[in-house]
Amino acid sequence: MATQKAPTPGKPWADGPLKLVTTPMFEPKKDDTFTKGATHMALLHNSALRGYNSIYLQAPHVKPADYADFIGYCLTWYKFVKHHHDDEEANLFPKVLEVLGKEDKDVWAKTHEEHEAMLPGLAKFNTYLTTLPSPSAFSGPTLLSIMDEFSAPFSAHFHSEIATIAALAAFGDFPAAGPVFKAWGKQTVSSAGYADVVPFLFLNFDRTAEDGMWKDWPPMPALIRTLLVRVGGWWHQGWWRFASCDGNGMPRELYALGE
Repeated sequence: MATQKAPTPGKPWADGPLKLVTTPMFEPKKDDTFTKGATHMALLHNSALRGYNSIYLQAPHVKPADYADFIGYCLTWYKFVKHHHDDEEANLFPKVLEVLGKEDKDVWAKTHEEHEAMLPGLAKFNTYLTTLPSPSAFSGPTLLSIMDEFSAPFSAHFHSEIATIAALAAFGDFPAAGPVFKAWGKQTVSSAGYADVVPFLFLNFDRTAEDGMWKDWPPMPALIRTLLVRVGGWWHQGWWRFASCDGNGMPRELYALGE
């Protein structure tokens, strides 16, 4: 995974067409427990959003010789987003309610509705890619039409959920929530897959974003991060040419747009 050149000024990059999330710790610079939890969620969401954008922008330009790798990249994005959703519902949301001492499911009612709104489109995305008779049957325009169907609910949810979590601070200060978010964040990524989802996350994580505020996130030794990206990513190394950042977390020109 050699470092590729930085994005060309004026050329589309993975910060659009879907807008990235501004983390609550960057703006409005709060640091209570739930703002921190919302911020860490936003960082995960931004990797998923860059993933969506990198797929959307490159799909019409991928060459037939690269179809198989691009399909693998797309399906890893789907796995990342689907696992993220399922793990929130099964593990994070119930544990946060326990910390709050609440049984009221209305705390997450809006989030549940948002999840349900985007799931059919995600399923269609997955079905299209997994039922192709061969990689040569891939169609960029067809994939874009499917992505257009769920882009609005997907984008709305990936922004709205951050505000929902940050707003939990209105219930008071719950220091016990900090370890819940930290443990869940670590578990949800690692359990998704070291050979696909973990490299995908890091290779769509821009360490220069928000004035470099998150260049050392998540907190781990540099060697471990390198191993997760380069060793874990070795298994499907052809997929990562379509990622928005290089192995060092630096933005790079999108592969299919640079040829």
